[in-house]
This record gives sequence, structure tokens and C-alpha cells, in this order.
Amino acid sequence: MRRVVFNQKGGVGKSTITVNLAALSAAAGRRTLVVDLDPQGNTTHYLGGGGPEPKPGVGDFFEQTLGFRLFKDDPARFVHPTAFERLHLLPAGPGMDALQPRLESHHKIYKLRDLLRGLEGFDEVWIDTPPSLGFFTLAAMIAADRCLIPFDCDAFSRRALVSLLESVEEVRADHNPGLAVEGVVVNMFQARASLPQRLVEELVSDGLPVLRPFLSASVKVRESHQAFRPLVHLAPAHKLTGEFRQLHATLQRPARGARKGKARAMLEA
Repeated sequence: MRRVVFNQKGGVGKSTITVNLAALSAAAGRRTLVVDLDPQGNTTHYLGGGGPEPKPGVGDFFEQTLGFRLFKDDPARFVHPTAFERLHLLPAGPGMDALQPRLESHHKIYKLRDLLRGLEGFDEVWIDTPPSLGFFTLAAMIAADRCLIPFDCDAFSRRALVSLLESVEEVRADHNPGLAVEGVVVNMFQARASLPQRLVEELVSDGLPVLRPFLSASVKVRESHQAFRPLVHLAPAHKLTGEFRQLHATLQRPARGARKGKARAMLEA
């Protein structure tokens, strides 16, 4: 299963959600790959410990696709183990922003899908994306089976959801008919505040596939970033870790294809 975590708004927790759900997959015994397509490289930093030596990654792979070479590098060259068992990383790297216009003009939008299909032995792939609907995000949605949409309980995010779902539906119609919206992940939720509760209730009333449990706001997330350790390894007994576990278990359940229909029904309403 290949999942993309996507929202055009920054600061909604894409990297945190990607890394922590992927870490739970690996901890559960599944060989797991995290792909960092955000030029900011937050996911790479989170899992890589901020190491000074950059490793071959997404940028190097796409750079290779722009030139003619009789023999291409083994796809596994761009994938690296992390400090956590069964958890691997295809890292972001410098120069990715500058690559985008060249990749677009040379129609390389399907190359990530081809790369992931060429990698063997991974049970799950989790893809982090930049906060924009550019080349790397489109490549991720073309390569993915499911899409998770983080929602940070903000009124601006609420208004942007319809546009976001339209973007996913357009990619599904034009490039990837197997892509489905798996659900909206409510992040940084404050149970005692009225605004987050009202906004989430509106999403449910609109028929959006809101996933449970909601992920609580917690300073433990920043501690996890600073320690370069996903929550399951940093604080396995913490409340937020438990919420991630429950959410991960929800995503492992079968028969989630109905999400595609719900998202489309909202767009047609």
C-alpha cells in the first residue's frame, strides 16, 4: 500500500503524521519506506537525525531521469535505512526546487511511480509532500493508492478542503484512477475548545471521511522532532502515541474504497 499525505496548507502536520504512522508500521513488523518529497526536508531531518552528510535521494533520482544514460542506477541506491528497525527513507535533498521546472518541461511526472514499483520488499510506503500542488505533489498522487488529508482545526483549512478534494479528484480522473481519499486526519485537536469541535462537526455534517481518533495538540511532538525519534520510540505510553496507534489500526482495516465515493459526492453536492 502506498499512501500520500497531502495538504496545500503549510503547518498542518504532514511530516509528523507521515513519520509517526510509518514508524508504527515498521514497529508492527512491516518493512516500511518513507519518501520525502518536500524540498524543506523536515521528514528527512526527523528520521535522519540531522546528519551532516547528504545521501543520494529524491533529487538525485529525478536528476538522473533528465539525462540519457544507458545504465540507470539501481533504485535501491536512493533508499537508506534509518536508526529504527524496518524503517527506511528516500530522503529529500538540496536543489529540488530548481529541478521542478525542468522535470515539468520533460514530462517526468510518472517517474516516481516507476521508481516505487521497481523497489522490492516494502510492505508499506508513506509519502510526504510539500505544501503546494506542484510537480512533486502531483508525482506523489500519481504514485499512491490512498491519500490522507491532515486538518489542523483552522477555519482557513476548512474553506480550502473543497478545493483540495477537487485537486485529488482531478488527478484521479486524469492520471491515477486507483487513487482514493482514505480520510481526513484531524490534527492538533483541543477537546476543550469550542472552535475545533465546531469545525470538525461541520466536516462530519458535510459527509467528509473524518478519521478517528483525533490527534491531540501536545508539546511532545516538538520533543519528538528535537530528539529525531518518532513517538512510538520516544514516548510509547504517551496519550498522543496511543492516538497514533489507534489511527494506524483504523487504516489497516480492509474495505476503505467507499472513501472515494464520499469525496466525489461532496464535490457534486
